[in-house]
Amino acid sequence: MGRLLSCPQCSHEKVLRSRPLSASERMAALFLLAPFSCQHCSCRFMASRIGLDAPRHPVDRREHLRIPVRLYLSFSGGKVRGEGTVLDLSMGGCIIKSETQVHVDDIFYLEIATGQQDRPIEVAAMVRSISSRGIAFKFLRAAQDNKRLLAFVQAQTADHLQKSAAAPEVPVKS
Repeated sequence: MGRLLSCPQCSHEKVLRSRPLSASERMAALFLLAPFSCQHCSCRFMASRIGLDAPRHPVDRREHLRIPVRLYLSFSGGKVRGEGTVLDLSMGGCIIKSETQVHVDDIFYLEIATGQQDRPIEVAAMVRSISSRGIAFKFLRAAQDNKRLLAFVQAQTADHLQKSAAAPEVPVKS
């Protein structure tokens, strides 16, 4: 069994491999080092790839784990107002379904209803892409700067990881 990697800042084991962002991070790959990002505190750090447990899912380009959700959302920016459903959520952004016409790089103020009695979570975001799956937003500030968003995403992440760990693995036929 391989070793598990934990965050040097908060010691949580919820870390994902990240894309190299600088020339020095790309150069470190020659020495089998890779950048990682903590899903709990968003600390970014370098670590050896040697002996790490292989992930259950294919390597993903995303910095943050996406959690499937179904939440109501309203958004506004400039002269555009809309509403939709959040399909997945992460520390870095979300994907929504909406009939409202938007454009890549548009900036919006989002209000995400968590289904609780609390007021909606408010966050500024930019449209990163538009596809048949939905509108992908990138949050303009890290989730750590929004305590309510951070707490909600961490709670949803914990629930999602518990459910996926409890799900039986399906054997693959070759």
